[in-house]
Amino acid sequence: MTTISSATEVIQPRSFVAGKLSAPQAAGIAAILAVLGLSTVWSTVNALWFLWMTDALKSIGMFVPLVSFVLVLRAWRSLGWEMDGTWWGLAIVAVTAAVVHVRDQAIMVFVFSPQWSIYIPPHSLVAFAYGSGVVLLFGGRRLFRASLFPLVLLWFVNPVPHIFNVFVDLPLQRASAHVARTFAIALGQPLSSDQLRLMFTPSFGMFIAPGCNGIRGAVTMGFIALIAGYIYRFRWYVQAAVVVAAVLLGYVFNFARLCFLVLYYLVALKLPWLQSRAEMGDYVIGACLFLFATFLLFYVVRRLSESPGQLQSPTNDLAPIDHAVRSSFYPRFAGMLVVVLFSGYGVARGLIRTHSASFLAQRKADESALGQFPARMGDYSLVRSWNENLFTGPLIFHWAEYAPDHEGPHISLGISPLLGSHDTLICHSARGEDPIWRDQITLPTAGGVPVRFSGSFFNSGATQYLEATTICSGDSCGEYSSDRKHFGLVYSKPTADALLSQDPQRPIPILLKAETIDTTLSPEIARRQMVGAVGNFLSSVNLSGLTRPYRR
Repeated sequence: MTTISSATEVIQPRSFVAGKLSAPQAAGIAAILAVLGLSTVWSTVNALWFLWMTDALKSIGMFVPLVSFVLVLRAWRSLGWEMDGTWWGLAIVAVTAAVVHVRDQAIMVFVFSPQWSIYIPPHSLVAFAYGSGVVLLFGGRRLFRASLFPLVLLWFVNPVPHIFNVFVDLPLQRASAHVARTFAIALGQPLSSDQLRLMFTPSFGMFIAPGCNGIRGAVTMGFIALIAGYIYRFRWYVQAAVVVAAVLLGYVFNFARLCFLVLYYLVALKLPWLQSRAEMGDYVIGACLFLFATFLLFYVVRRLSESPGQLQSPTNDLAPIDHAVRSSFYPRFAGMLVVVLFSGYGVARGLIRTHSASFLAQRKADESALGQFPARMGDYSLVRSWNENLFTGPLIFHWAEYAPDHEGPHISLGISPLLGSHDTLICHSARGEDPIWRDQITLPTAGGVPVRFSGSFFNSGATQYLEATTICSGDSCGEYSSDRKHFGLVYSKPTADALLSQDPQRPIPILLKAETIDTTLSPEIARRQMVGAVGNFLSSVNLSGLTRPYRR
C-alpha cells in the first residue's frame, strides 16, 4: 500500500503539487493584478484619459487597451494558460515605473522640428513596455510571441500623433470643404466666398471644421480592419489591402456625409423648422453612413475569411504544452504584488488628497484667482497681472508685467502651475512665426544663483521681442536644450529629493518676455538689449520662491 501511495503522489498533476490553483484561475488572478499594476504608471494613465476625453479625434484610443487586453487573454487561452514566466518581466515593469516617475519630476522633450516634438518617454512606449513586462512575467516568451500583435497595438493608445494633425488634418479639412462646396454649387446653390463656410443665407450655413474631414471615421475603420485581419489570420498583404481599403472607405463615406448634409440644408431652406435641428441631422446622417460602411467592411472581411488561400497556416510551435501552474509563479506573483502595493500607496494618497473637498475648492480658487506676485522686485514695480486660459477653460499661465524705475523695456513674467512644460517654438510655429535667433542663456538670479534658460528672439514687423523659458523642479531651476539645426533635446534636471519622494512636486515652467517697438534697431542690438533687460530683472528674482505655492 505504501508503494502505491507514493506512485500516486508522483503522477499527480503539478498544479495540485504546487498549490490548489488551476491554470485558468492563476491566469485570472494575474490578469487582475496586471490591471491593478497600472498604478505603477498612473501619471501616464491620467494623461491618456485626459487626452481621450478632450480630443475627439483621439478618443478612439480609449478602446485600444481593452482590445489589447482581450486579445492577450485570447492568445493565452490558446496556449492552455501556460505559466512559463520570467523575472525579466518584473524588471521591465520596474524600469518602466521608474522612468515614468523621473518623467513626472522633470522635462525631456525630443524636438524633430518646431511642428513635431515627442515627450520622452512617450505614452505609447510606456503602454507597450508595461504590457510586455506583464506578459513576460506571467506567461513567458511563448506568450509574448503569441501576443505580439495586441502588444504592438498598445502603441496606438495615442492613435493620431500631433504631426499628423499638422500635415494631414488641416489639408483634409480644406479638401472636405472643397467637395461640399463643389456639390452645393453643382446643385445651383450660391454660396459666400469663405472657402470653409457654406452660407446658404446670411444667417444659415455650416462651417467645415477639422472634425468634418473624415479622419475619425477613417481611423476607426482602419482599426476595425486591422483587428479583424488579425483575428481571421489574413496574410500580411491581404490585411494591408483591407486596412487601406477601410481607411479609404471611411473618407469616401465622409464625403458622402457632407453631400447629404448639403441636401439637408437645401431642404431646410424650404422647411425652416429643420434649421434649428441641423446639428442633430448631421449626427444622424453620419451615424447611418458609418453603420452602413461598417456592415460593408465586415461583409468583405467575412468573404475573405471563407477563402483558405487568403489565410495564414496554423502555427504549430505555439500549441499548448503544459496546463500546470509552475511553482515559480507564486514568487513572481508576490514580486509584482509588492511593486503594485508600493506604487498604489502613493496613488491612493494622491487621489484622496486631490479629491478632498478642501483641495478641490482651493484648486478652483487658484485657477480663477490671479497669480501670487510681489509688488516690487528690485528696481521693478508690478504694473498689472492677468491669467491666460485655453478657450476650453483650463489655466495655462499666471502673468505679471513689471516696469523698471529707470528707462527700459517692461518685463512680463509667466508661471504655469498646470502645464508641465512649455516649448515656445512649438507655439510660435503653429502661428507661422519662426525665431531669427535661439540659444541657451545663463543669467544670475537673486543671491547670484545662475539659471539656464532657452532663449528665442522674434521680429513680428511691429515689435522685436525676446522669450526665455526655464523649469523649476523643487528648489532647482534650469532648462537645457541642445542645438536644433536638425533636431535636439529640451530637458530639466530633477533634484534627488523629488525623485525619492512619495509625494512628488510638479515641475513649474517659467516664461519671461521683453520687447521693443523700435524695429529700426538691428536684430543683434535689439536682442542684446532684451537679454540685458531680462538679466537685470532676474538679478533680484528668487524663482524657487515664486514657484513654491504651485508645486503640489
